[in-house]
Amino acid sequence: MMQPIIGRLLVAAQFALIAWLIWPFTPQSWPIAGSVLLGLAVALGLWTLVYNRPGNFNIRPEPKAAGQLVTGGPYRLVRHPMYVAVLLFAAAEVFSYGDTWKALAWAALLAVLWLKSEVEEAALRGKYPEYAAYAAKVGRFVPGL
Repeated sequence: MMQPIIGRLLVAAQFALIAWLIWPFTPQSWPIAGSVLLGLAVALGLWTLVYNRPGNFNIRPEPKAAGQLVTGGPYRLVRHPMYVAVLLFAAAEVFSYGDTWKALAWAALLAVLWLKSEVEEAALRGKYPEYAAYAAKVGRFVPGL
């Protein structure tokens, strides 16, 4: 019973940190590094959504009742490609604004997403017996790690 509450708190923390990263929104010209990171974030996020259909996708770290384990597409590179896309987007904000507080928010977001992935993976191991073998072969956020 505690796991869904923790998952929801982590989602709330994730969105609060994303809001911190993008606030205040002040249009500016982005440096090349920020633009590249933003492009990678958008490409990976879209690839993930296309490969893991919205009916299977869940923002909370809980597998859907009728969900299927997805291990192809971006999931063959990393176990949590959408989290990686969020981190790339957040890194684009940090590079583009060069603000220490945004860098701290990025580090906090990484910690929240790591904890969220721990909660999610415990649930995935419980639902899909083959998840443990998949997780042993595929990195959490970085290919090969």
